[in-house]
Amino acid sequence: MIVQDTNFFCDMPEDMKYLRDRNPPGNFIEQNMIFILPDRLRKFRRNLFHVRRTDSDATVYAPLFRIRCISASDPVPEGYDGPFDVFPFYTNPTRKRRRTLDYYVLFLFQDKLSYVRCRDALGQIPA
Repeated sequence: MIVQDTNFFCDMPEDMKYLRDRNPPGNFIEQNMIFILPDRLRKFRRNLFHVRRTDSDATVYAPLFRIRCISASDPVPEGYDGPFDVFPFYTNPTRKRRRTLDYYVLFLFQDKLSYVRCRDALGQIPA
């Protein structure tokens, strides 16, 4: 996988959760969610992005928007249901206009040091 304009990325962990807006507006569903990061990843909350596959190249993904995040130790904001497990929510592809689009949530990094720190906190093996 290649992410446009991003040198390094990490997958989100399986112990992540999310909150869903009780009265969501009719836009993109993930814009109405708040992701709950395990406390070990709280320093990387500004690095979590929603990305999608580009039409031009099947192996290239483009960042769509930064995701709203809180730490697991933070209080749950009013007006949200949950927490819910991120998986299996992100194991099912989204169908739109009769073709499958691939959407992912990734930690995106421009510098290697931040990437290494996040990867270590995630317990991921280097690629």
